[in-house]
Amino acid sequence: MTVMEPVAAAFGEGMPGVSPGVYDERDFHAVAEIVRGEAGIVLPPGKAMLVYSRLAPLVRNSGRGTFAAYIELVRADAEERRKAVCALTTNHTFFYREAHHFEHFATEARPGILATLNAREPVRMWSAGCSSGEETWSLVMTLLGADKREGHAITRANLRVLASDIADHALAKARAARYPVRDLEAVPADLTGAWTRRCGGEDAEIVEDARSLVQFRRLNLHGDWPITRQFRVIFCRNVMIYFDQPAKERLIERFARQLEPGGYLYIGHSERVSGPAEDLLQPVGPTIYRRSH
Repeated sequence: MTVMEPVAAAFGEGMPGVSPGVYDERDFHAVAEIVRGEAGIVLPPGKAMLVYSRLAPLVRNSGRGTFAAYIELVRADAEERRKAVCALTTNHTFFYREAHHFEHFATEARPGILATLNAREPVRMWSAGCSSGEETWSLVMTLLGADKREGHAITRANLRVLASDIADHALAKARAARYPVRDLEAVPADLTGAWTRRCGGEDAEIVEDARSLVQFRRLNLHGDWPITRQFRVIFCRNVMIYFDQPAKERLIERFARQLEPGGYLYIGHSERVSGPAEDLLQPVGPTIYRRSH
């Protein structure tokens, strides 16, 4: 069976409620090509209906009427292309996801970070593909720890956390740092007790001292990185599952070179290091790697 056949099957009898004159197989392939070239994201044939549902509002708002006409706009207009790519990204995450990463960070990475900060040296960390912020705030709370006095001292040190994502709507939620209290239940209670406060009944927000550490930035991991410093820690989890193998290997190598020697890279449970980065990264735990030189 060729790659084209599942898409043809999806469109063969027409998609329920969708006119072939509005959206067809050629439109799906055109969108898939644009998204792969722009952001490295691979849209398999089974995503034909997802593409329609995510882009239909943009097609309507553009006044173009059909996907074919909208695709012409996307090709010509960088801002509209950005909107389309954002609409097709998946932003599923939750607090303290893959808890062993935060436990390893607390026991293995944090002591060295505190020693560097106590020596008045800078430390930089990166939550890459931060989505709606749950990973970033889990990392920040784990770094600050349950001792509020120690944590407040950390917030005054030369420490910054970069949190980046390609999707503007995800970054807006991450910056707001406000979540339903039930979403924070997976985080150790001593950390939420120290670094969150109740607001609006069933919601909680990250306190300002913790929020001051984080700089949110829109960044396409597939494009240029306007970054000069190296990082002590990089979290990039469950992002590369949407890329093909060459794109994954290029990204892992770029992360490895962006790490300080001895710095840690944390990736998703189904992701692996392969390619040129294997010469730079040593596995030190489940989906945890350390730059060796």
